[in-house]
Amino acid sequence: MTATLTVVGLGSGNPDRLTLGIVKRLQSASAVYVRTADHPAMSALQELGIASQSFDKLYESLSSFPEVYEAITERLLEATRTASEGTEIVYAVPGHPMVAESAVSKLRERCPEAGIALTILGGESFLDEAFVRLGFDPIEGFQLLDASGIRSHQLQPELHTLIGQVYDGFTASETKLCLMEMYPPEYEVVVGHALGVEGEERILRVPLYELDRLDGYGNLSLVYIPASREEASRRRTFARLHEIVGILRSPEGCPWDREQTHESLRKNLIEETYEVLETIDEDDPDHMREELGDLLLQIMLHAQMEEELGTFNVYDVIEGLNDKLIFRHPHVFGDMSAGNAKEALQNWEGMKAEEKRRKGLQPEAESALSGVPRDLPALMKAYKLQKKASKVGFDWDNAVDVLAKIREEADELQEAIESGAPADEQALELGDLLFAAANLSRFIGADPEEALTRTNRKFVSRFHYIEERLRSRGSRPENSSLEEMELLWQEAKAQERGE
Repeated sequence: MTATLTVVGLGSGNPDRLTLGIVKRLQSASAVYVRTADHPAMSALQELGIASQSFDKLYESLSSFPEVYEAITERLLEATRTASEGTEIVYAVPGHPMVAESAVSKLRERCPEAGIALTILGGESFLDEAFVRLGFDPIEGFQLLDASGIRSHQLQPELHTLIGQVYDGFTASETKLCLMEMYPPEYEVVVGHALGVEGEERILRVPLYELDRLDGYGNLSLVYIPASREEASRRRTFARLHEIVGILRSPEGCPWDREQTHESLRKNLIEETYEVLETIDEDDPDHMREELGDLLLQIMLHAQMEEELGTFNVYDVIEGLNDKLIFRHPHVFGDMSAGNAKEALQNWEGMKAEEKRRKGLQPEAESALSGVPRDLPALMKAYKLQKKASKVGFDWDNAVDVLAKIREEADELQEAIESGAPADEQALELGDLLFAAANLSRFIGADPEEALTRTNRKFVSRFHYIEERLRSRGSRPENSSLEEMELLWQEAKAQERGE
């Protein structure tokens, strides 16, 4: 029979709150270890003559909290393994052993593997004091977060939120920055130091932006963010967006939104996509933010329609996307590697094919051209079709050969026009010429859609120059000769070149 290991809680800080059972366990132990000697309850242990060893030096010698907790776990396991049979090792921690004690969680996992009997005796948690001293009922909705690992996506303004382990000013600053992603700078928060400890307790109410300007942060400090049911606090949450879209589509919502179908909103989805692209071209972040919201609304509406039918909801969409991103990035979330973008793309394509196999499909039996959306803009679709064909060797050898093909197609178009061929035949020849031009783009490393967009933009800029110059002369394009406009066109080109 080996020694046993018992973990006890020293309570929130008031020595008078130590339970009689825990005191007896400490007095009878063959060895007592404490996570830190910097705790108010340690004075009671000293008065009772209970000797202990702290792990404070580990915090000084190791560079991160995970390393500290791993070291504490190893030392306690070793101490228990080497102790005399039938004796008891006690490990005392601040507060309750099961609240914000990583080493205790590790012991619960590893003691059974090591054949060590582990007992955990609860003490008063800092939560008990927080509920009383800060005056809120957790049944209204409550979450407890760790300042060292807090993330903005965890925040839920409609819940009472306690953030523990705010050890110092730096941690308070990091906490503030995270909170300000969800709450306004003026939102009132509460800082509590040594709650329930006579002579040491301090409770301060400050606007959020002042959180890291306070002194006195330490082992017994926490931050409390009161729950808010106000609309302003929920505006930045995805859950609120989902709720609003559901209301708009409800019988009590907007008549126009209720009438929409996938088909009626199809054109809106396309238009909003192109409006986002326009903001990218304009390099206008403020406008982009607005247009991305409009595009997101279209996605939310389509997902809401399916939610009403019971097929799926937007959270199913998010889950599917998360799964896909993780699966197709084995070089990030798995054991594969990718040293550059080309290797990463190869991994993506490989995992994409594996997804199809898992669905019972045979990617090897599919056409090399499969996967190109039917309704893509024609120029973009031509580019993607040619790119897929090139992967299986159906391609020109070089750009010179493609240029020769473009000249050939131009000659055929000219012949069709000069011979008076039917309009449909001329259109087909024009399509061949455009298709060949799109093919050339791959050989010179240009996207044909982007190249034509730049040319369109250039044309608009130059034509606006012509209109402005003519307007300054009291004229308009329709009242001017082609020669006059051509001269202004050349002026615009010269200005672009800085001449």
